Amino acid sequence: MERNKIIVFENRKIRRVWYNEEWYFSVVDVCGALTDSPDAGAYWRKLKQRLNQEGSEVVTFCHGLKLEASDGKKYATDCANTESMFRIIQSIPSPKAEPFKRWLAKVGYERVQEIENPELAQERMKELYEKKGYPMDWIDKRLRGIAIRQNLTDEWKERGIENERDFSILTAEISKAAFGLTPSEYKELKGLTMKNQNLRDHMTDLELIFTMLGEKVTTEISQNEKPETVEKSKRVAKRGGRVAGKARQETEKELGRSIVTNQNYLPENTKLDEKKR
Repeated sequence: MERNKIIVFENRKIRRVWYNEEWYFSVVDVCGALTDSPDAGAYWRKLKQRLNQEGSEVVTFCHGLKLEASDGKKYATDCANTESMFRIIQSIPSPKAEPFKRWLAKVGYERVQEIENPELAQERMKELYEKKGYPMDWIDKRLRGIAIRQNLTDEWKERGIENERDFSILTAEISKAAFGLTPSEYKELKGLTMKNQNLRDHMTDLELIFTMLGEKVTTEISQNEKPETVEKSKRVAKRGGRVAGKARQETEKELGRSIVTNQNYLPENTKLDEKKR
């Protein structure tokens, strides 16, 4: 889940990525959190050089994995799993080392727990949205939408679709047919300018409902027809989105207003008036 890609230790952000069935953590971020160095990248380069000179194997266990940077782009970044990170921490003189080890052991194990018991992941996400001030009925819909989206992506993978670009194309087909806007156009409407801002986190209840409808119908059609190419899946996605689009238009006629809205849940708007939602 997107929320899991950044965690926080004493107000310092630590990026991580799920790789080879375990968490890998950004070594630079950990160095920055432990040393408060103004240039954590330079600190890690020097430490890596020293470890190599000492013949330490720990550097060989680091992987260059793509993590999102502050500019929204992804770059190859030295990452280490929990075990290797413990060994790196031992080489960093810092009073924060021991509490960081305990914290790292906890967050490193979270994903394993969530695989064994998926309800834990939902509970953690629910707590996250509550802390951000989202209403409980909205949170319930958002979590249900995540489950429906996961079922859809699993179905697309069954149809041989793997790369992110194809997922984005298919998602755009559903959105265009359901709302008349692609996700990028929708984000622009809502004033979401940052790449890491999730459009669905800024949808109203009804926007979430019609998003779920379009994706659920697309999943059902795909499971029935088993399209063999991306082009065929695009046509299925458009049909699924069209069902949601027709339902949205009928709803708008009844309510006398548009479902598509520029409302968002940016910090200043988190506490939305119930009558506006």
